[in-house]
Amino acid sequence: MKILGLQKTTLIDYPGKVACTIFLFGCSFRCGFCHNPELVISPEGKEYSKEEILKFLEKRKKYLEAVCFTGGEALMTLEKDFVKKIKDIGYLVKIDTNGSFPEKLEEYINEKLVDFVAMDIKTDKENYSKLTGVEVNLKDIEKSMKLISRLENYEFRTTIIEEEHSKEKVKKMIEWVVKIIGKKIKNYSLQGFKKEEKLIDNKYLKIKNTKEKYLNELKEEIKDYIENLEIKI
Repeated sequence: MKILGLQKTTLIDYPGKVACTIFLFGCSFRCGFCHNPELVISPEGKEYSKEEILKFLEKRKKYLEAVCFTGGEALMTLEKDFVKKIKDIGYLVKIDTNGSFPEKLEEYINEKLVDFVAMDIKTDKENYSKLTGVEVNLKDIEKSMKLISRLENYEFRTTIIEEEHSKEKVKKMIEWVVKIIGKKIKNYSLQGFKKEEKLIDNKYLKIKNTKEKYLNELKEEIKDYIENLEIKI
């Protein structure tokens, strides 16, 4: 487990809580539009030890309520004993995942080591492997959807790229999720794509940022399938 980043305070990563975010290296996907390529293919900068993180969390426990793990793909390398120590200090734990490690996810849920899970849904099932740059086992993705939908606190989310996510694709994607979990989706976020200085595939540097108008149009298309639908620019 390589810890390559620590955001000491965040008010947005864990809804309703003051949290910190820990960035782990490594990912099972190769999404060309990923804005954290150093966490996927080229580790750069300072690496934190587990001891450093635990000392920080001990000192900050009067001010922070939760710890968020993201990446990369957090479940690819996240160590259970490390999370147990964080829970023992008294923190809530949130995990961001792409859904490709359902067995690990199930362990964390069953052992009550995670309080909130956010899962990225990349696109409709027919285009999943193309957009993620790898051959994706959709059964793993679907199993993760089911596991997460049983939690009290969860969110599905999609980074919307206008050239990749047509209204038809997005509606098919949402219908797929609803079919798998067997009910309305509790929380969903549509996040607008924004170009960064570094991306895994430079072709996305030529693609325009997603407009709020388009996200609102998508919202109208899928709002009946979701209890709480949020747009993030």
